[in-house]
Amino acid sequence: MTRGADDELGAHVSTEGGVGKAPARAREIGSACLQLFTKQPSRWAEPTLDAATAEAFAGERAEQRIRVAGAHDSYLINLSSPDPALRARSLKCFTGELRRCTALGLDFLVTHPGNATDGDLPSGIRRNADCLTRALRSVESTTRVLLELTAGGGTSVGGSFQNLAAILEETGSDVRARAGICVDTCHAYAAGYDLVTAYDAVWEEFERVLGWGLLGLLHLNDSKHPLGSRKDRHENLGRGTLGREPFRRIMLDERLRSVPKILETPKGDDPVAADRRNLRFLRRLRREG
Repeated sequence: MTRGADDELGAHVSTEGGVGKAPARAREIGSACLQLFTKQPSRWAEPTLDAATAEAFAGERAEQRIRVAGAHDSYLINLSSPDPALRARSLKCFTGELRRCTALGLDFLVTHPGNATDGDLPSGIRRNADCLTRALRSVESTTRVLLELTAGGGTSVGGSFQNLAAILEETGSDVRARAGICVDTCHAYAAGYDLVTAYDAVWEEFERVLGWGLLGLLHLNDSKHPLGSRKDRHENLGRGTLGREPFRRIMLDERLRSVPKILETPKGDDPVAADRRNLRFLRRLRREG
């Protein structure tokens, strides 16, 4: 098995066979950082996470020397929904996600802000912030909730830095410090943030609107679609419309050096080989300068 580098790079890894298998899978691809699902992301069913499972995960994390471990929440969750029943179900599911992350000692929980399907963006932002506040108040945790920038399609409430800032502003002041931001490079480009020809301007806007202290994670993905497409389709690094240069800039950007960077690139028929290839791509960019 490849032990890999103890840097800030990692990938989303499978939990097939149980969450305790994830740390070894991260090390197999040569990383000390990982992201996982604590449940099947396309089902509402809530799994039971017992103490033995949590202890096994902690033991494997220590054995494999995993520096950073986090989760992505269920795709079904919509904390911005105008439908009270769906919003209540989403809040219950999200709270369950946060409880499992807490039991596993995870560092972060990434969540998509959801959709205001009634077309009322300000109300969607308020609904999302209310649910986020309630979940954080109900679960004492060191796990940081990270709002993910979305591609901005349809009725998304997370397709701009300003949207994310508004959600945090509406979140209860007593729990706001437990929330932050995840920037996905594919989503950012699809949402209109030109990391290819205006790299510095994008990060200047992020600093102005949100501030560096809120950036808790980067998802490094190339995009199958062009700038401003509003389409969320990930591609392997250097093989999509972002190309090589934005990732070179990210890997050499000292402001981002300590920010964990997680791959969500296509796995293909050989997930291990695919992740190793993308991680090598990033490390080579940093090495070559």
